[in-house]
Amino acid sequence: MSTHASDPLAALGSLPGVADAVDSVRKAVDRVYGHRVMRRRSNEISSEAGLRGARGSAALSGADWALEEVRRRTDFSADPEARTVGAALRLSAEAGQLLSIWRQSPLRVLARLHLVAAGEQLDSVGRPRLDGEAVDEPLVEAPLPAPAEVAARLDGLAELIVAGGDAPALVTSAVVHGELLALRPFTSRNGLVARAAERIVLVGSGLDPKAICPAEVGHAEQGRAAYLAAFEGYLSGTPEGVGAWIAHCGRSVELGVRESTAVCEALQRGAA
Repeated sequence: MSTHASDPLAALGSLPGVADAVDSVRKAVDRVYGHRVMRRRSNEISSEAGLRGARGSAALSGADWALEEVRRRTDFSADPEARTVGAALRLSAEAGQLLSIWRQSPLRVLARLHLVAAGEQLDSVGRPRLDGEAVDEPLVEAPLPAPAEVAARLDGLAELIVAGGDAPALVTSAVVHGELLALRPFTSRNGLVARAAERIVLVGSGLDPKAICPAEVGHAEQGRAAYLAAFEGYLSGTPEGVGAWIAHCGRSVELGVRESTAVCEALQRGAA
């Protein structure tokens, strides 16, 4: 991602397809917030969206469990897939506690997210990786930036977030997500952390203040192949590629809206 505009994130709004994606997401979010069930049972919708979002994020990281299995299970320590699902659930629960810190200290939040996701006390947990440290991120096979580049780009991203600006929430969340996937700043769980950070931006920006539009659901529904193809566009740095990644993230939010709308309908029918 590179641009010479004074507000780089806002400038991305002029990329191909981005304005349409932003408009479509805004309308979809407004519709679900206007659902009559939301007036009375928004906490239930938020809780269910968090669970389904965690399931979707875990699926992208290789643990594609049925929703009811995620809901039923209490022990997430048995095997690598279970630990991945447990990490996604912990991140979903933690994200809401970090909203007020994000705009002042995004790097502190990212460190906390990795600590929560890792679920263990190791020297490498909760800090960017060092020279020579391996990264366990089987989904993303793009070349790893060196730690020095990671540090510089994380600082740049943090400066943009702290400075604020006029960029739509969808654009900012997609860039945060894409940068973290590209950098893979931690030794593990980078995909889960990237998607949790995307969620924090969407909620903290005011687009989805009640956290009922889980983009992770949409990312999983579109599939790993589509996710990686869109991410390759982001990595390319071309206007078309970055625009396609933002549009892909927008479609994911819309699919998350569709999921929560279905939950609203089920609650209205008394079936959930």
